[in-house]
Amino acid sequence: MKICYRYIALQVLTGMIIATVVLLPLFSFFDLLDQLDDVGKGTYTTRDAFLYTAMLMPRRFIQIAPFIALLGTVGALGGLAVSLELVAMRVAGFSPLMISLAPIGIGGGLITSTIALEYLVAPQFQQQAIVLRAVALEQSAELGKGLGIWTRNEQNILRIGEMLHKGRAIDIEVMHFDKQGLMTAHIHAQYADIFDKSMWKLHDVTVRMFAPDRIFSRKVHALQWHSFLGPEDIATLTKPPESLTPLELLHHAEFLKMTGQKADAYVMALWRKVGSVVMTIAMILIAIPFIFGSVREGLGGKLVLASLMGISIYLLDQIIANIGLVFQLNPIVVSIAPGSILIVIAAYWLLR
Repeated sequence: MKICYRYIALQVLTGMIIATVVLLPLFSFFDLLDQLDDVGKGTYTTRDAFLYTAMLMPRRFIQIAPFIALLGTVGALGGLAVSLELVAMRVAGFSPLMISLAPIGIGGGLITSTIALEYLVAPQFQQQAIVLRAVALEQSAELGKGLGIWTRNEQNILRIGEMLHKGRAIDIEVMHFDKQGLMTAHIHAQYADIFDKSMWKLHDVTVRMFAPDRIFSRKVHALQWHSFLGPEDIATLTKPPESLTPLELLHHAEFLKMTGQKADAYVMALWRKVGSVVMTIAMILIAIPFIFGSVREGLGGKLVLASLMGISIYLLDQIIANIGLVFQLNPIVVSIAPGSILIVIAAYWLLR
C-alpha cells in the first residue's frame, strides 16, 4: 500500500508542478501586458514592468492554487486512469477513498506552501511592487484621485494629500470636533514629518479655532501634533486589502471598527483568504470522483472539462464575494460557503 501511495503522490505532485508551470506564466503574461501599457509614463520602463510582474508572482500563485490543485489532480489521476493503472489498483483491492489519500496529502502540502507565502513572501513582494510602480509613474498612493487619504477617530478627521514615504506626508488637514459633533478646530500644514505613532511635526501650519461668535486664526512655522495614526497605520491605508497579511487585515479591521469606520472590504479580504484554503481542499476532493467516471473521452477531454469547471467556479466565487460586499452579507458565509458546498458534493460523490 505504501508503494502505491507514494507512486500516486508522486504523480499528483508532478501534475501540480506541470499545472503551475502552465498557469503561473500565463496569468503573469496577462499582468505583463497590462503593465506594458504604462511603459514610457514617468520613468516607468520595460524593465520595471517585468520586475513588477515578477514580484506579483507569489500573489498570483496563491490566487490560482485551487486551480493548480484541480488540474494537477485531474491530470495525474486521469493519466493513471487512461493507462488502466487505476483499474489495476481497484482490482488489487484499493477503494477510491484509499486512492484519494495521496492527492489529499499532496494538497495539504500545497495549502501549507500557500499559507507560508501568504505570511512571509507575497504581501511584502506585492507591496514593494506597488511602491516601485507608484514611484516610477510619479504617483502617490491615495484612496481616490485628488481626494487623498482620509481616516478618523472619535473626535478627529485626518486628511493626507500625499504620502511621499512613510516618514513624510504633504498637504495635511486635521479637523477636531467636540462631543456634540461641532467643529472646534481646523489645522492645515504644508507637510509633516512622522516620527512615531504619537508624534508628528507639522510645518507651515495654519490653525483656525472656532468659537460660537468668531473664528481665531494664526500661522506658525512648526507645530507638534499628537496623532492617532502612525506610519504603519498609514501604510496599511494605502495598500490594497488583498496585499495585507491575515494579521494585518485583522488589526486594521479592528482599528477601523474602533474609530467608527467601515471595515467591510478588509474583513471580506481576510475571510477570502480562509475561503481560498477551503476552495483548494474542495478542488482536490472534487477532482477525485471526477476521474473515476468514464475515460472514453481521454485525458484531454477530462482536462478541458476540469478547466471549464474551474473557470465557472472561479467566476461564481467572485460574483458571490462582490454581491456579499455590496449587500453587506456575512463575510464568513460568503467566503467559505462556496468551497464548503463543493466539499459536501465531492464527499457525497466520492462515497457513492
